[in-house]
Amino acid sequence: MAAATATNDRLWQNIRAEAQRACASDPVFGKSLADAVLAHDSFAAALADLIGRRLGGNAAEQARFTAFSIDAFRGAPELIEAAGRDLQAIVLRDPAVAGLLPPLLHFKGYLALQAWRVSHRLWRHDHRDAALLFQNEASNVLQVSIHPAVSIGSSVYLDHATGIVIGANVVIGDEVTILQNVSIGRHGDLPMRSPRIGRGVFIGSGATILGDIEVGDFAKIGAGTVVISDVPAGCTAIGNPARLTNCPEPASAA
Repeated sequence: MAAATATNDRLWQNIRAEAQRACASDPVFGKSLADAVLAHDSFAAALADLIGRRLGGNAAEQARFTAFSIDAFRGAPELIEAAGRDLQAIVLRDPAVAGLLPPLLHFKGYLALQAWRVSHRLWRHDHRDAALLFQNEASNVLQVSIHPAVSIGSSVYLDHATGIVIGANVVIGDEVTILQNVSIGRHGDLPMRSPRIGRGVFIGSGATILGDIEVGDFAKIGAGTVVISDVPAGCTAIGNPARLTNCPEPASAA
């Protein structure tokens, strides 16, 4: 826990340093940076305020979403640890991103994922109405709908993010990248079973993944692909219905 706290403190100091440099170079933009970043004493406080500002339609709603978020972050510091890893994953995977500040302030996929983290904690603590409120407002405002009963790892990147829909009971591992207009959910014939997405999976834009299936670690799902059966680890799935290509060679017998 101490190591994670130190890592988050360093992350926050790096974000503040970026904000201070941006303020110095652009005084007009500096006022919004001061309110969004420099006015806060921690990453958790700044992130909770950003969630409130984006999801709330008026001052009272903004205060309510911020309060839910800060309570969640205080009660579960691992949420902030995951949020930090999510932010760093964007910088690592997206060559167009030069720092931590732009995705924190402007990437709706990042903010939608952190709002989901709050909603998931609310759901697990039987605050179901509040959890669904987060989902509904994220869907309305950010065009990203992630059910509170989903399970998602860390270092996850929702790239562009518009139109992403993830249904109840889906499981998503660490280091997954999901592009816009992706749907992941249960099949109508199997209402209680949903997809399990492994570590390091890449899911291209417009892909659909349905049913009681597994997508193995480091698999790739091509744009527009419809997946209704298992995708082994390391394989690429393309087409409608999906067909497999570029699968790793099986290990030779000793």
